[in-house]
Amino acid sequence: MEARHLIVSGRVQGVGFRWSVLSEALRLGAAGWVRNLPDGRVEAFVQGDKETVADVVSYVRTGPPGARVLSCIETEAGLDERYSSFEIRM
Repeated sequence: MEARHLIVSGRVQGVGFRWSVLSEALRLGAAGWVRNLPDGRVEAFVQGDKETVADVVSYVRTGPPGARVLSCIETEAGLDERYSSFEIRM
């Protein structure tokens, strides 16, 4: 198991970014959350097995149609036992 913290910038708000990340993370079986930041970026926490986390991170680096990811800062994070599924935070 591993976890990653992501900060994504570009055209990532108002294009269904959070909902598409939620859908992909649930499909892959990842746990964690995604949320919009006040400055226009998106923040996410993803945990699961190594391959699952890598697949979600890969998706986030591209995003849904209509999004334009300019930067995705990825840092290692500690596992958080509070998350057994994936959610959108407000």
